[in-house]
Amino acid sequence: MFGLLFFILFTSGVSEFICTSSDLEMSYTFCDSTAHAFMFNLTPCSTMNKSVWKAALTWVPRSDIHFLKIVFNVWYDGAKALLWKELLCSGADDEYSVCGTLKGETLVSAFDIKGLRIKFPKGNYSVVVQGFSDDSENNMLICLNFTMIVKQDAL
Repeated sequence: MFGLLFFILFTSGVSEFICTSSDLEMSYTFCDSTAHAFMFNLTPCSTMNKSVWKAALTWVPRSDIHFLKIVFNVWYDGAKALLWKELLCSGADDEYSVCGTLKGETLVSAFDIKGLRIKFPKGNYSVVVQGFSDDSENNMLICLNFTMIVKQDAL
């Protein structure tokens, strides 16, 4: 069963159930109390698919994006499982469409998430995705907290 993960959020602090299938449930909230103009969709809503997830993002950032560092913190059944940091924009020769977006502009981007090569064990995942406008990780642009429940082990 393939589903569609899709949400638009203009308010903050609200946890929303956003995706369900026979093997996956996902929900989200923002980490801060500030309202965001944000849309994200993901297909399929499944961990059993052997291909990639297709993602689309629409976001109106609250500040210019000349530097962007993304930090992923993943917990699996309450234990820290992964910390991954990626510099997307440095201000010079940036390859991502998000780079150079100005405060108040609407950013629209589509991309693949190739993590489906990973077989996710059954359990509860918490994924905190933070975007920073500085290398010291002091100036946070956005923070999302995803909850992912994998209902069955991958085959």
